Amino acid sequence: MWQAEVRVDLDAIRDNVATLRAGTSAEVLVAVKADGYGHGMVPAGRAAVAGGATWLGVATLDEALELRRGGIEARVLAWLLAPGLPLHEGVEAGIDLSAATPGLVGELVTAARRAGRPARVHLKLDTGLSRGGAVADEWPALFEAAAKAQAGGDLEVVGVWSHFACADEPGHESIDRQLAAFRAGLELAERYGLAPRYRHIANSAATLTRPDAHFDLVRVGIAAYGLSPIAGGSYGLRPAMTARARVTLTKRVPEGQGVSYGLTYHTDRETTLAVIPLGYGDGVPRHASSAGPVRIGAVTARIAGRVCMDQFVVDVGDAPVVVGDVATLFGEGGPSADDWAAATGTINYEIVTRFGSSRVPRVYTGEQA
Repeated sequence: MWQAEVRVDLDAIRDNVATLRAGTSAEVLVAVKADGYGHGMVPAGRAAVAGGATWLGVATLDEALELRRGGIEARVLAWLLAPGLPLHEGVEAGIDLSAATPGLVGELVTAARRAGRPARVHLKLDTGLSRGGAVADEWPALFEAAAKAQAGGDLEVVGVWSHFACADEPGHESIDRQLAAFRAGLELAERYGLAPRYRHIANSAATLTRPDAHFDLVRVGIAAYGLSPIAGGSYGLRPAMTARARVTLTKRVPEGQGVSYGLTYHTDRETTLAVIPLGYGDGVPRHASSAGPVRIGAVTARIAGRVCMDQFVVDVGDAPVVVGDVATLFGEGGPSADDWAAATGTINYEIVTRFGSSRVPRVYTGEQA
């Protein structure tokens, strides 16, 4: 008997990736950072490769090395690297690494020499997101440093890349502006003698809506897990995650009864309250207090009062809910991650990434499990 679980359908991840792969002539990288957006990095990575992904993407060096320890041999790109990391470990493991400064290029040269093999590098350009990447004035110095290191045999410039700011808003004027800037960056790289095999800027949203931005590689994240990056779209994707728990207690209470910490919720009639053993310690947003939808049997009700660390309460009225009934927060048979995002003022990415804590087991289903 289980108390609470996060169910992950690995076949859904495989099939979503296959659907995305069928829509492009580019290779597909699936982002499995943040423990696979809460789905489990290594199992999700394997399912993505089974669906046709030739690359996996992560934020940190540690994540990349964990994929290798998990037996995944696909190409891996890690892109968020602080100074002073043991980059030689990544080079030794055949991991592609991102660089946006001449200083990091220099560190990669040192790492390559220590590893005894060239470092595979993707040069990141800031085309308007103003987050990671070199701004246009810095491109010449970055390209010059990379070209010199490549000529010396210490580095192979595998890719040049960037990231969209507003691709999830189709038609936003910044998309064309960033794409033009990226093309200008690619032309400048060529003038420095760089001919990267992979040029990539498309995220999930651009993969779905901007085929002119696909180039040689598309990087899909949330779409691989069956959720749309664009409000109102589904694109034939199937959500992979279901979060659910069993009712641990029910009680009848009178009209006007305050519920949970702070007594911010009061019943408007005599009613049944059901206690669900999941809380913000398990990934339930505290902002879901008196807002998050939960399906129990034939009833969909809102959380009553504040979400606690380990539990929350649902007001189910006169529905015949009993101890042991399954309460589905989102996923198969219940509300969606999008419903939870709307109720809590966030995005579906955050909802699924929150779940899968060490206290709540992940259960994998499907042929890929």
